[in-house]
Order: sequence, then structure tokens, then C-alpha cells
Amino acid sequence: MGISSSVSYDDFSDEEQESESQPVATPTTTVPPQETSNGASKPNANANANAAGPPQVDIDNLEEFVLKPAPQGHTVKCRITRDKKGMDRGVFPTYYLHMERDDGKKVFLLAGRKRKKSTTSNYLVSVDATDLSRGGESYVGKLRSNMLGTKFTVYDNGANPLKSGVMTDGSNVRQEIAAICYETNVLGFKGPRKMTVIIPGMTLDHERVAIKPRNDSESLLSRWQHRNMDSILELHNKTPVWNDDTQSYVLNFHGRVTQASVKNFQIVHDNDPEYIVMQFGRVAEDVFTCDYNYPLCAVQAFSVALSSFDGKLACE
Repeated sequence: MGISSSVSYDDFSDEEQESESQPVATPTTTVPPQETSNGASKPNANANANAAGPPQVDIDNLEEFVLKPAPQGHTVKCRITRDKKGMDRGVFPTYYLHMERDDGKKVFLLAGRKRKKSTTSNYLVSVDATDLSRGGESYVGKLRSNMLGTKFTVYDNGANPLKSGVMTDGSNVRQEIAAICYETNVLGFKGPRKMTVIIPGMTLDHERVAIKPRNDSESLLSRWQHRNMDSILELHNKTPVWNDDTQSYVLNFHGRVTQASVKNFQIVHDNDPEYIVMQFGRVAEDVFTCDYNYPLCAVQAFSVALSSFDGKLACE
């Protein structure tokens, strides 16, 4: 059975269904994945057409919700706002993730900001918009890049295995919950960037496989680079199509994205490019759509989006 149950195309309004593609900023669709023999998952186009409406999204415990995979068959629609106001926010803006409810109300989920005194890009992610400190109780994860800013790793709030504070049984060691790799662009081509997203696979009980590297060779990026794909999933950004009429690359976002940008993207699995695991795109100067589906959680989706904001000279 597919790991992502079903998606009802009736969730989109008639107006959205009729909208046409625009420059790398326009509407999308959704379908699901399958379990692999190693516990990871890959998309499966066999959606259950008889699904009974989208499930209710329970956010009684915010910290638990943001690390929990999206409900199967339900797209979690969110907005990211970028705050550049204040003394140093032009250089270190704060980003906020809000979930958009069906009744039009927005629910705060996460806040993120780049750390100021870090040799590489290092974003802290918190469930408290007023507390973005590493030692705060609201800290739920972080996004860290390599020196070039082309590869990123997403951690939960566990302990660094190389530092003090690790329990003898290793139960509190941090998990790697995602990695993002941008293809370098040595020729300076200004077209759509190529990105790969690596995430832990899902068990048959729809729980995320715990990836707790003790060293770099056990990391998600290292496993992916050495093609050790046991219990991990490889996703890619969907390739935009060149449109002669608009003289631009286009993707179909079903009305969720309204402004053209080379940074607009959709994340899919190669086995089922019609199942949109995540989509991100600009709707205003400092407002962006960030929608995600199973098996992603809010922290993973938000971190992928944060990586796309980061300045990657080698990728532009």
C-alpha cells in the first residue's frame, strides 16, 4: 500500500484548476509513495479516490506537530514571511512559518534566523517567535551549511555526539532529518537551480527512521554520496518547462504562487513526479508559499525553504 494514502483533487477550487502556468511561479498537483524493502518510501500514483475529506490537523502540542510527518492525503498549506526590520535584520532577517487554515486564519508554527557569529550559514529553528536561542526550551532544530553554501544538513534538537551531554545509551543524540544539496553552477547559467533533498525513510508504521550519525561518514549527505540508500529517500526539484510564449521557465502551482522567481520550486520523487512533496514560491516581496505533504514535517519543509534563501554564489 502506498505510504501516502490518497489525495483528493476536489480540494482545489474550479478557479485554481483553470489557472495556467506562469514564469517559474504557478500551480501543482498531488499523488503518493510506496514503501521500499528497506523501509524508505517512494511515490505511488495509485491514489485512493474514495478518501473522505482532509483529516483535521491537530496542533495541541506544537513541538510535536512540527516534527511529525504531514497527515497522509492532506497538503499542509503554509506561508513564510521574512522580517527585515530592525538594526541588523537586513543582513539577518527573521523568517516565520504560519499554517493557513481552511477558515482563513493563520497559525504560527516556526521561526528561524541565521546565527550571527558562525563561520558557515547556521539557522536556528524555534516554536517560539520571541526565543531564537540555541539553549532555549523552544529550540526544535537547526540548519547548517558547508563552507560553499551548497550543501545543508537539518538536525532536530538532540545533543551533538561530539560534545558533552550525550547519554551513555546515545538516546539523546541528535537526528539528521534532512539534507539539501544544490548543484554548483560553474558557468554562471542563470536558469533554474538543481537541488536534491535527502530525508530518512518511513517505517511501515509511518514513523521516520531515526538517523543518528556519530561521525561524518554516517551522515545523510555521506550516505547519499556513496549511494548507501538504505532507509533514506532521495527527492529532487521538478524540472521547469521552457515556455516560448512567456520566454521563461514555468511550473504549475495551482494558484499558490503568483510571482516569477528562479527560486520557486517543487520537490518530487523521480518515480512519481506528479506527487508534489513540497512546493515553495514567492507571492509578495517578503511573503512565500511553503506547502508540504507526507512524508515531510514542518521543520523539514521550513529548513528546505531557509536553505533556498541563503546566498549561494556557487549556485547562481
